[in-house]
Amino acid sequence: MVFSYNWLQSFFNTKLPKPEKLAELLTMASFQVERLEKKGADWVLDIDILPNRAGDCLSHIGVAREIGAVAQLKIISPRLTCLGRENEKLKSKSLVEVKVENSDDCPRYTAMVVENVKVGESPKWIKERLMACGLRPINNVVDITNYAMLETGQPMHAFDADKVEDKKIIVRRAKRGEKIISLDNQEYVLDESVLVIADTEKPLAIAGIKGGTRAEISRETKTIILEAANFNQTLIRKTSRKLGLRTDASLRFEHNLDPNLTSEAIELAVKMLKEIAGGVVDSRSVDFYPKKVLPKKIALDINYLNRLLGINIPKQEIIRIFKGLDFKLQITNYPPARLASKRAGEAGKLLAQVPTYRLDLNTPEDLIEEVGRLYGYEKIPAVFPSAVFIPPAKNSDILWEQNIKDMLLSAGFYELYNHSFIGDDEAKLFNYSIHELVEVENPVSVKQKYLRSSLIINILKNLKENLRYADSARTFEIGKVFGSGANGAVKERKAFTGLLANQQAKPADLFYQAKGVIDNLLGGLGLTDIWYDEYQAGPEQSKVSIWQNKRIAEIKVGGEEIGFLGEIAPRILTEMKIKAGVLVFDFDFEKLVKLSSEEREYQPISLFPAAIRDLAVLAPTKTKVEDAMRLIGAAGGELVADIDLFDIYEGAELPENKKNFAFHITFQTQDRTLSSKEIDALMAKIMRVLEEEGWEVRK
Repeated sequence: MVFSYNWLQSFFNTKLPKPEKLAELLTMASFQVERLEKKGADWVLDIDILPNRAGDCLSHIGVAREIGAVAQLKIISPRLTCLGRENEKLKSKSLVEVKVENSDDCPRYTAMVVENVKVGESPKWIKERLMACGLRPINNVVDITNYAMLETGQPMHAFDADKVEDKKIIVRRAKRGEKIISLDNQEYVLDESVLVIADTEKPLAIAGIKGGTRAEISRETKTIILEAANFNQTLIRKTSRKLGLRTDASLRFEHNLDPNLTSEAIELAVKMLKEIAGGVVDSRSVDFYPKKVLPKKIALDINYLNRLLGINIPKQEIIRIFKGLDFKLQITNYPPARLASKRAGEAGKLLAQVPTYRLDLNTPEDLIEEVGRLYGYEKIPAVFPSAVFIPPAKNSDILWEQNIKDMLLSAGFYELYNHSFIGDDEAKLFNYSIHELVEVENPVSVKQKYLRSSLIINILKNLKENLRYADSARTFEIGKVFGSGANGAVKERKAFTGLLANQQAKPADLFYQAKGVIDNLLGGLGLTDIWYDEYQAGPEQSKVSIWQNKRIAEIKVGGEEIGFLGEIAPRILTEMKIKAGVLVFDFDFEKLVKLSSEEREYQPISLFPAAIRDLAVLAPTKTKVEDAMRLIGAAGGELVADIDLFDIYEGAELPENKKNFAFHITFQTQDRTLSSKEIDALMAKIMRVLEEEGWEVRK
């Protein structure tokens, strides 16, 4: 916001510091002068006003108050040389009627009528100050309203009284489809969300933003209605954005203004109209102000102030700062019996009455900040904190969750964050009964009616959308799932679900990729004795399960089930229009955390070479890979270091109800090199054990 140096000078009897020094002082007062520029006989300061100070410092008087406080200068109100004429017979209330339909939209509306106005060119000093601040002079009436706004911070507007129907001002919401042509000849179509200033016929102005042409001031204007109002800041901000119309007035109203400013601003404008435009006015105004805003009173303990700032500021200096900010003070000293130390000798309490234009001050801490910035933050010594920093207790959930994320991200997975809700469509598709789900009391929509009971539902919905742009996906999510317990109690737990999908592959092709990811993940979490067991669903479960029957495995650690790996039921994929091979793994996160361990058992790498032999076995179709690997491991004993399945084949060339397994078997010890004779003996033993099971070892 741009400010005139000469204008600021008018608020002081003494000479202000030079512009460069003034910019430095304002910086000390926590403002930032972004530009200092010479314009003719004046200097302009472009000051960055933060939002919390916009209510009082988007005005010359507001910045002058800050200069007075930091430079310890007494501020005065500039007086006009002539107060003009007054008409005792003129009654504002008889010439204009004001009606405000909703006081929440317009907390205060002040209006005055000025007669016998001579519209013309403004004096040179007004035009110079307006141009220095970036405003174009128009005529003396409009220029005076702009001048009053820049000085006090209160936007104003003047209407030609002869163009106002029935001499009645109505502050109301616009009607749908109502139109107005603004002063810059732009037409705007309004609706019920827009506040307008209207007469009994049509809108005269968009409240707080822009005037209209219907009651525009012209050379022929003789009588004006001068308004200064206070509008709801949220309403003005929304209207400004909706219409794409941002003005100096809307900028100020958006940041909230003191309702008490209207009387100050209209008084200044009327005095200027009397002097410059020869107006005749009644000293009384029409003033709608149902809920008066009074000064706030905030109690402040000086000991607390000094403790918070970390420095002992003398009480008299604190009082000087507050009086420099125009605060009224009541001072209370503690009795000597309550003083605990020499430092407490300055103890006492202040009751500060804060001016209504300081809307940003509400708590004792706000007052302490005022003292700190005006006393000078640079005077507060930097010291190390005296408190002891205690590290927070270790959170296992966060630790293991981050470890899981890191491992999956390194494996090419993308993390998902979904809403925790599902609707009736999902509940029906996944065969959930209403009794199993937790219903939200006030759902945002029917699609968010229940809390999710599984992460799988939303992950599949994500997959459907992602397959529009890619032919494969690797995703995972960690989050809370919910269920309905006994007596309607809500059961809540944390789950961890991952998905692998590929439009060019069958689910069976993805199984070993998923299994490899899971083995690597669980190994990284310090879990051992991991095995995959066939999931035996009951008759009812098999009918409603989201998993494809006989294509699901329980993942166990020891004898405890911690999750599942399997294919999603075809009916679900068909209903969701997902045309891809899909493998999903679903874990109970809380069980994972419980079983995970940071401890690792070190096993040295063998110094002796490994020997690898291949073995092919013809077994019944229902034979599990795990069963074959368990028999091989048991027969080979400790000398079998690893068993790796590298092929499964089922085809017409094989006998009926048979399939072929092919394994790599690795033999190795820690203490010697195995001889061919030992390995041959072990292979013979393994083949014998397999043949005793009725399987055919292919030689």
